[in-house]
Amino acid sequence: MAKKRIVVKIGSSSLTNINGGLSNVKLREHVDALARLKKLGHEVILISSGAVAAGFTDIGYSVRPVTIAGKQAAAAVGQGQLLRGYTEGFKRHGVVAAQLLLTRQNFLYKEQYQNAHATLSELLKRKVTPIINENDSVAVDELTFGDNDMLSALVSGLVHADLLIILTDINGIYDQNPRTHPNAQRYNFLHKIDDHLVNGTSEAGSKVGTGGMKSKVEAARTALRLGVKVFIGSGTGEEKLVDILVGEGDGTYIGGRSLASMNNSKQWLALHSIPSGKIEIDQGAEIAIVRNGKSLLPAGVTNIMGNFKINDVVEVVNLEGQLIGKGSVNFSSHQLLEIKGLSSTEAMFKANSDQKVVIHRDYWVNH
Repeated sequence: MAKKRIVVKIGSSSLTNINGGLSNVKLREHVDALARLKKLGHEVILISSGAVAAGFTDIGYSVRPVTIAGKQAAAAVGQGQLLRGYTEGFKRHGVVAAQLLLTRQNFLYKEQYQNAHATLSELLKRKVTPIINENDSVAVDELTFGDNDMLSALVSGLVHADLLIILTDINGIYDQNPRTHPNAQRYNFLHKIDDHLVNGTSEAGSKVGTGGMKSKVEAARTALRLGVKVFIGSGTGEEKLVDILVGEGDGTYIGGRSLASMNNSKQWLALHSIPSGKIEIDQGAEIAIVRNGKSLLPAGVTNIMGNFKINDVVEVVNLEGQLIGKGSVNFSSHQLLEIKGLSSTEAMFKANSDQKVVIHRDYWVNH
């Protein structure tokens, strides 16, 4: 079997007991399965929920707290329990584990994004298993991933994983909710995720978790966009992840044979960067950059909105105002107001710049 880089996401419902506390039996089974992948030579990154679920009973809550302060307090207690369980479990297999706590902010700023990639790359090179969770204790509501499903998709893209495995308590994606429709049919394989499928899945999560099947389907769509295949389903025993890897998993496989990978700079640009303004372009420029993979030239620019500097990220819209992509600009908004519609030669002279293009195709992503 070829050696692969695999991201495994484990949700709260797969880690906790009936009362919401951390289940050592479940955690041990997951560790044994993860360690089995390691012994076969695969690189493994774990995205683990469960901090809030593991901690809330110890600080006096009878059910999972709903307030931000309550959840953050529970996470502060539970994260230590969760990591201790994983660390001790992996140590029995001779595997070293490391903890990374991330917030959305770590992805929004390019330097932090690059640092996260460098840290994960070094850990994998050293044969260490990273254990990643959102930093629930300090994350603010506007800067969260929403749930660890999306975090797992973004991490799988960041490390250019071969496969993202999302373990859950339902064995795959169904055409209807199998809990309420006994005749629901499971999708064993999906080539892609379309809007109909996303809109038809449930948002409801378990009583100890935040993500329902809809969040998993949305995460799968993001992973596919980043060039990563996905499995969503369940399993038991030490061999469950190996079974999934060889195509015998109990769930839904998503993604065709070959997916186009997206380099890290374009991943950051597409999914994390914050635009500083907008550029409107004509139809000819739209065809050139969207269909033909060309760079955006000053001649195609028709209007400028907002104030931005050289190297800032901007949105690009067509004459109907529809968003068509984002890119990093070689001219400021003030320069573009002066050179829009001009040839590259005229624009370079008037702006006193050595740049021929407004946005180079290497720093552009389609919407």
